[in-house]
Amino acid sequence: MNILDKIIADKHKEVALKKMLVPTSQLEASSLFERHSNSLSQALKQSKTGIIAEHKRRSPSKQTINQDTNVGQVASGYQVAGVCGMSVLTDIKYFGGSLEDLMLARASVDMPLLRKEFMIDEFQVLEAKAHGADVILLIAAVLDRNQIKTLSELAKSLSMDVLLEVHNEEELHKSLMPSLDMLGVNNRNLKTFEVSLDTSKSLSQLIPNDFVKVSESGISNIEAIQDLQKYGYEGFLIGENFMKTSNPGKAANDFIKNLDA
Repeated sequence: MNILDKIIADKHKEVALKKMLVPTSQLEASSLFERHSNSLSQALKQSKTGIIAEHKRRSPSKQTINQDTNVGQVASGYQVAGVCGMSVLTDIKYFGGSLEDLMLARASVDMPLLRKEFMIDEFQVLEAKAHGADVILLIAAVLDRNQIKTLSELAKSLSMDVLLEVHNEEELHKSLMPSLDMLGVNNRNLKTFEVSLDTSKSLSQLIPNDFVKVSESGISNIEAIQDLQKYGYEGFLIGENFMKTSNPGKAANDFIKNLDA
């Protein structure tokens, strides 16, 4: 089993348990369920920099990135820096995140928030909405076409944006459908964890222009973004580069100032 298979096996158990404990009616009764969502895809289209900054404490490839953060302060710092949106990891076992992180970020900022999670069930989409997310992530590597359709259409019915993540041409072709807003290309091979921006470049011309193109993973300098912009990318998900510093908001601020210069 590779790490992705392990994560998904654990996620099935976790979601099955949650569904026994929390009725969907409880999620739908959340006051956040009624809030108007902010569109990340629109924010990216209107931005010159297109930065989506991430809150991530650790990952399977790096056991510790930053365990000392206050997610509310990080979110506020990112908003001041002028990012287009924030990605919040909510997986606890492998990434040290939680739905509480998402809720605390929501209480701190009004910019678009992406729930970064391994989505396998409609219950998780309702959870995302109930905890203040504006956007969900769907990973093509772990979902079939019908699952992508079901989960993305539910998100759209709740006025949320959908970012669909692919790693190769096969995943891209099976995934394209009108209920997606953004197509994310992950430059990290989820099986080996190796990173190459060539993945984004080679898939760029296969993504129809109806979708906002987002490049994810391995983006650590301005030159990489300027290079990828030539391939039509409008969004850039940056996690570890900001999070490995003692002040992620300041790191994002300095990065965006240099990019905008």
